[in-house]
Amino acid sequence: MNARSIRSIHARRVWDSRGRPTVEAELILDDGAVGRAITPAGASKGTREAFELRDATARFGGLDVMQAVANVNGEIARALVGSSADDQTALDERLIALDGTLAKTRLGANATLAVSMAASHAVAASLGVPLYQYLGGPDATLLPMPQIQIFGGGAHAGRRVDIQDFMIVCPGAHNFGQALEWTAEVYRSAGVLMQERGSRFGVADEGGWWPDFTTNEQALETLVTAIESAGFVPGEQVAIALDVAASEFGRHGRYTLGLESRELDSDGLIELLLRWIDRYPIASIEDPLAEDDLEGFARFTQAAGHRLQIVGDDFLVSHAPLIRQAAAMGAANTVLLKPNQRGTLTETLQAWQVAQSLGYAAIVSARSGETEDTTIVHLAIGWQTGQLKVGSFARGERMAKWNEALRIEERLGPRARFAGAGVFGRNPVKARGSRA
Repeated sequence: MNARSIRSIHARRVWDSRGRPTVEAELILDDGAVGRAITPAGASKGTREAFELRDATARFGGLDVMQAVANVNGEIARALVGSSADDQTALDERLIALDGTLAKTRLGANATLAVSMAASHAVAASLGVPLYQYLGGPDATLLPMPQIQIFGGGAHAGRRVDIQDFMIVCPGAHNFGQALEWTAEVYRSAGVLMQERGSRFGVADEGGWWPDFTTNEQALETLVTAIESAGFVPGEQVAIALDVAASEFGRHGRYTLGLESRELDSDGLIELLLRWIDRYPIASIEDPLAEDDLEGFARFTQAAGHRLQIVGDDFLVSHAPLIRQAAAMGAANTVLLKPNQRGTLTETLQAWQVAQSLGYAAIVSARSGETEDTTIVHLAIGWQTGQLKVGSFARGERMAKWNEALRIEERLGPRARFAGAGVFGRNPVKARGSRA
């Protein structure tokens, strides 16, 4: 029997950062190596994501996952136990065929992904190498630029602000550890500033400050002030990244900004965002238009794609065919990679490979409903995407991931490289952003 054949697969219900059920899979190989992984869950979701199987009962508001757990312990385990785990692609293709649906509506992407990730952990443990090295080989030495939330909004903060994430990146940092140090100062500065102004409402889903602003632009103004108050030069050392998550407040080319009680069409929203780009040091904008607004997305990319990173999340849902379609239209230049949007590691990697072939950049991303699982850190480093988005600089499920990347940077020692400002290509961030 193959030394790395699967001896057992077991799933259990565990709990995410919102106190909601999710699926953990534990996979044991014949040599005793163990792999364990937990599937996250999103609040803001693209309609074309793979299907997250939840129980249709009143238990936990209809969010229980016992059927998905049963699918792992039953049908999936029967199909995979005794087979080889050495070939991740072959294993994932068996999971895809076993489910038999395009969106994994039968077994559930939350079931298949937990098993897919657990298998990769088990083989890495069997080989005696860290997961990032198993995924990327000896050249996997690139630490990603962290993209870290300072203010939460949209579906992550009771829609108190329309824009979902006000984040920072640190193009002036020399290494991953320094980027986290600078972020810690900005996060603290923002909290103090909001407390003094009476605009700090609490902490959002992903750990960022839950703001009480009167306009969306006030958040941008406050964030620039926080960067300056922390002692950094906006746009040169620390820049801004936004997740507009426009699908959450717009469809069919119409967008309603609830905070400001106004409605915009696609061109109106594009005009607003272009004004922000001119006025603030913005290096990246995610989902600036809704997922059903392909033409608007393309127009915005044409207008601003040479100036900054334009990211497709709900718009692309880590799906290779949608990336090809977007590229053909000239829409977006970066893809957000979320494994649970597809349900296996292989399909997520295929999205990154297609993106690379089309000249797109990529950001490996967590979800708003997270756990202590650190798999995505290893994906970002192993696949050498150069960017990682985890949430904020608070709450254990977020810090577990930032701290894991710190350990990897330390482990790599002088071999460690940092993606740095190069991930933004030609974008002249420091030449913009004056509020004058």
